[in-house]
This record gives sequence, structure tokens and C-alpha cells, in this order.
Amino acid sequence: MVILLSYSFRNLWTRKLTTVLTSIGMALVVFVFSSILMMAEGLRITLISTGSFENIVILRKGSSSEVQSSITRFQASLLESFPEIALGEDGKRLFSKEIVVIISLPKRGNKKESYVTIRGIEEKSFALRHNLTIIEGRLPRAGTHEIISGKAVSDRFEGIGLGQTIKFGAQQWQIVGIFDARNTGFNSEIWVDVEQLLQTFRRNSYSSVIFRLHDPKDFGIIKERIEKDPRLQLDLKREVKYYEEQSAMMRKFLRILGNTLTIIFSIGAITGAMITMYGAVANRINEIGTLRALGFQRKDIMIAFMFESILLGVIGGGAGLVLSSFLQFFTISTINFQTFSELAFSFKLTFEIVWKSIAFSMGMGLIGGILPAIRASRMRIVDALRVS
Repeated sequence: MVILLSYSFRNLWTRKLTTVLTSIGMALVVFVFSSILMMAEGLRITLISTGSFENIVILRKGSSSEVQSSITRFQASLLESFPEIALGEDGKRLFSKEIVVIISLPKRGNKKESYVTIRGIEEKSFALRHNLTIIEGRLPRAGTHEIISGKAVSDRFEGIGLGQTIKFGAQQWQIVGIFDARNTGFNSEIWVDVEQLLQTFRRNSYSSVIFRLHDPKDFGIIKERIEKDPRLQLDLKREVKYYEEQSAMMRKFLRILGNTLTIIFSIGAITGAMITMYGAVANRINEIGTLRALGFQRKDIMIAFMFESILLGVIGGGAGLVLSSFLQFFTISTINFQTFSELAFSFKLTFEIVWKSIAFSMGMGLIGGILPAIRASRMRIVDALRVS
């Protein structure tokens, strides 16, 4: 068997052109396959990283996102009185009432407008998020029309720079700071004072309430209390769970798109591998007869040709993975299907994606090589040796 495997290696090396061309076809399919998986994983990680396990998000019952939610001031005041809420270093509750509004702003370069999330915040909104760093300017002052922008918004949208002003809700807002929320969804938001945002858009209720528990184990206590109180028709979730659900619809769409494209492209790659292997069989009929005459069984011949085809798939899969790995250096943006606002994120390559891509490329090689391998194994020794 070792002789046959080394024989397959030598034949791939000898037929460099066909090996390269077939591998390129498979590499392109694996590139598409792994890229879609990396995109979905990058989106998931970005949104999950946005939330914290210690934080609780309160929304109106039945709401799937903050955009659809509404919490009255009375309900918010009841929630703020819960003794399980953690205290900050200043002795104040780590509790924030927030509102989310979607506006459109022109993007850099093409001036095409896209939707951006405006979040109305309170003093403790920053304390509740560990992953924020102010890289330019300062925090906005409460009660003013000052705003602070996420780095992704500042980089991608026109007029979102330190000291500049933008207009929305019939008001002028001055940008006094830029923050970097790393690879989280907050990087794609603009933050303003919650009361000013409520007044600007003439709203009387909040979108959500965020707070941190003194003990994460108190989640069940809070949940039971809210469910039993008829005044609180609200749902609560751990923040990390809430943001994971926000990515579910988009990830499902990407999986469907990725599977569809992969199936279409893989048909061509498998056909290419099959043609290559049929050509290999046709060009090596004498060699097959010689191997059979030396005592190698039909199954040995079939395994050798199947191994050769699978090896082609592995070479192509490895090349496609290497190519797709460079996508991690790029940041792209898409529309969050829950809020319809723009969300910036990076591709993410994981071990799971690596082994799935390699397994997929091996599968293409196996399917493409099985029929030629069977044909080679069924050749009779006499007929194979007669061909000159």
C-alpha cells in the first residue's frame, strides 16, 4: 500500500499542470465556503462580545430588539428599586435607562446614505460596558446636545469627526468624543444624552433598561419577581444572550446563501476533479496493468486512485483556507436585520471552520474520484497490458 500511495504522490507531481488547475478550482470553492462561515462567525462574535454575562437587558414583553421595545418611566423606576442591582465605586446603582433611534447618514466616498443607531444613554451606561475606550475628545455632558461616536461610525460616515456637528431630529449635535469599543456592536453606534434624545423625538418611554446584578445567581430571583408583577409586562435576558439572538437571523441568511453558492460552485469543482481523474486513468492504463500483474488487488488500485483524488481536494482546500485567512485583516459592514442599521465586523477564522473546510474539500475529492477509481480497478490485466 505504501508503494501505491507514493505512486499517487509522484503522479500528481508529474502532472503539475492538471494538478494545479484542478486544485485551483477546488480552492476557489473552499474559499467561498470558508469565507461565508468566517463572515457568519465574525458577526456572531461581534454581537456576543457586545454583551456582558453580568448585565441584564429588560425589554417590553414580546419585543425582539430595542427598536421595537417600550418601557415606561414608571416601570423603569420600579426596576431601579430592585435590591439585587450592583453598586458602582461611587455607591450609585449600575443601572441605565436607554433609548435607541435609527437615523440615516451619508457614508464617506460615495455619499450614499445608510442607517446608524443612535443610543440615548445615562451616566452609568459607560460603567456597564467594560470594553469602551475614549480615543479622542471626552464624554458628552448630561443635558446638552453633545454626542460621542463609535470608531466604526467615525471611520465610515461623512462628517463624524471630533469637533464636527451633525443634524438629526431638527437639532444640531456636536461631536465631542470618539470611542473604540473594539470588535463589538457599540463601535457602530452614536451615543447621546437619553433625556435630550427623548425630547428631540418627543418620546415618553425608554427602549430598554440595562443593569448589573450584584450576584449573577440572582437572575432567577429577578425573573420570578418580574413575571409575578402585573405592572411589569417585561422580558429580561442576560445581555450576552440578547446580542447573540440579534445575530441569529443574519447568520441564518448567510448560511443559506453560503450553502447555495457552495453547492453551485462545488458541482463545477467535482466535475473538474472527475475529468482529471478519468484522464489520469486513460493515460496510465499500462501502469495499471503492470501493477495488477505485480500482484496488487483491485481494491488496492481503487484506493490508490481515490487517495490521489482526495489529495487533490486537500491541496485545493488548504490553498483556499490560506487565501480566506487573509480576510481577517479586513473590516466590513452589513445591515443588522433586527434594527436595519449598519454594523461593522471582521471575518473570524476558527478551528471549526478549518476542519469543516478541509473535510468539505476531501469530500469533493472523494466524489470526484470515486467513479474513475472504480473504472481503474475493474480493468482486466490482459486488456490493460495490450494498450500501447
